Amino acid sequence: MNVGILTIFPDFVRVIKEYGVISKAIESELLDIEIFNLRDFTKEKHRVVDDYPFGGGPGMVMKPDPFFDFFKFYTEKYGKPYVLLTSPQGDVLNNEIAKELALKERMVIICGRYEGIDERVMSLVDMEISIGDYVLTGGELPAMVITDVVSRFIPGVVEDESVKNDSFYNDLLDYPHYTRPRTIDNMHVPDVLVSGNHEEVDLWRRKESIKKTMMKRPDLFMKHQIDEIDKKAILMLFKELMRHAQ
Repeated sequence: MNVGILTIFPDFVRVIKEYGVISKAIESELLDIEIFNLRDFTKEKHRVVDDYPFGGGPGMVMKPDPFFDFFKFYTEKYGKPYVLLTSPQGDVLNNEIAKELALKERMVIICGRYEGIDERVMSLVDMEISIGDYVLTGGELPAMVITDVVSRFIPGVVEDESVKNDSFYNDLLDYPHYTRPRTIDNMHVPDVLVSGNHEEVDLWRRKESIKKTMMKRPDLFMKHQIDEIDKKAILMLFKELMRHAQ
């Protein structure tokens, strides 16, 4: 998969290529990230990419012509990409959207800035995406978040089992995790996790996942499709609650 990020602050987003899972995915050629400076596509002497809004009002608006020139260049070189615009007006990013985006061969993320982008640029956009109900100073952080989330669903970037156990993957939050030492400050690792019984470990993890989701995100649990393991886990959770109630 190829992800292009169009921004006026390329150094801001370049760091995403340099660390962790994404860096390894790039090295393994599972993912390619190209960062483009919008200022390289302006004909203005001083590389200006914004101007005053027609009709007056506060702030500046990003000019349309650099965007049209960029996409002319990009399409001629690579073909038409799937285009995202980071925007507080967009669909809120979630796992389902990320899984769909991970199927795209080429994707370009436009980082918004200032008061917004000239509305005519929307003719180039396939989807607007928000990362939450708040406003940031620019779209660079959302672009990095989108890239990170989507990359996890590209085959080979992260182990399949790891992705399937992530929070939200199946409308459940993740189960608790433990590592060495077994005891610290009189707090102990649950015995089941060191029992060597993988079936019991899986059941315990599902029980804890269900418990967390019920307590923290009941709305999410209401969407969860209950299977046979869930039934056993819920019964185990019920028995556990009954013991505590006695």
